[in-house]
Amino acid sequence: MIKRVSLGLLILALSTTSCVSKKVYNDLESKYAALKKENRQANDENSKLTKERNELDLKSKDLQGQLDKLKAERDKLAADYAATKSTLDNLKTSYTALENDSSAALNANIKKNRELLAQLEAKEKALAAEQERLNKLSAELKERSARVDELEGIMASQQANLTALKDRLSKALNSFQGKGLTVEQKNGKVYVSMENKLLFGSGSWIVGAEGKKAVVEVAKVLADNPDIAVLIEGHTDNVPYAGGGQIQNNWDLSTKRATAIVNIVRENKKVDPKNLTAAGRSEFAPVAGNETADGKAKNRRIEIILTPKLDEISKLLNEL
Repeated sequence: MIKRVSLGLLILALSTTSCVSKKVYNDLESKYAALKKENRQANDENSKLTKERNELDLKSKDLQGQLDKLKAERDKLAADYAATKSTLDNLKTSYTALENDSSAALNANIKKNRELLAQLEAKEKALAAEQERLNKLSAELKERSARVDELEGIMASQQANLTALKDRLSKALNSFQGKGLTVEQKNGKVYVSMENKLLFGSGSWIVGAEGKKAVVEVAKVLADNPDIAVLIEGHTDNVPYAGGGQIQNNWDLSTKRATAIVNIVRENKKVDPKNLTAAGRSEFAPVAGNETADGKAKNRRIEIILTPKLDEISKLLNEL
C-alpha cells in the first residue's frame, strides 16, 4: 500500500514537470497499474480462501448466512440513516430561509425538525443494536472456527498415531509375514488378520506355539498404546462344525477362538483388560468365497481390530 501511494505521488509530481520524459512517466504508470493488479489478485485470493473456510462446517455456513443477513439489515439501516440525515439537512436549509416567514410556518418547520431528529436518534440506536448483534455473531463464528481447527488437529494427530501404530505392528510381526498374517490400515482403524493355519489346529481353539508368539508381539505393542480399543473377532468358513463336546457349532468355535486370543493378550499385565472385547462372527463375515479351499482358508481367521478412542472428538462435535 505504501509503495503504491508513493509511486502514485511520484507520478503526479513528475507529470507536473516538463523535465521528465514521457517514457519514464509511462513506466511509472505501468508499475502503478501492476501494483493495483497485484492488490486485486491478493483480494481475490483472500475471498477464495474465506469461501473454502466457510465450507468446513454446515453449521458455520448457516451462521455465516445469518451474519450476512444481519449485515444487510445493518446496511439498510445505515442507508435509511443517511437518507434521513439528508432530509434533515434540507429541512435545516428551509428553516433558515423561512425564519422571517410567519410564526406558524416557522413552528411547523421546527416541529418537522424535531420529528426528524427523533427519527434519526431512533435509527442510530437501532443501528447500534444491530452492530452489537453482528459483533456477537462474529465472535461466535470465530469461536466455532477455532473449535473446528482444534478438531481437525486432533483428527490429524490420531491419524498420524494410527499410522505409527500400524508401522510398529508391521515391524513387530515382520517375521510372520507370508504365514497367513497381514497388517493393514483402513477406515480409521488398524486390522491385524491371522489365518487359523498360524494359530489353531482343525476344530481346535488351542493356540499353537508359533501363533502364540505372534499374539504376544501384538500384546507388547498394545501395552504401549493404552488409548486404543481392541476388538478380537473369531471367524470360520461355512463348513458346519463336526466335532462335539463343549462346541455346538461354528458360533461357539469362533467365540472360543477369540477368547483364547484375549487370554494370551491378557498375560501381558500392562494391557488394560477394559480395552479388550472378544466376539465370535462364525461364517457370516467372509473375506473370500467358500467355493475353494484357498477361500475357506482365508475365511478361517482371527481379526484384531484396533480403534482410537474418540471421546475427545465426540466432545468437540457436540460443542459445535
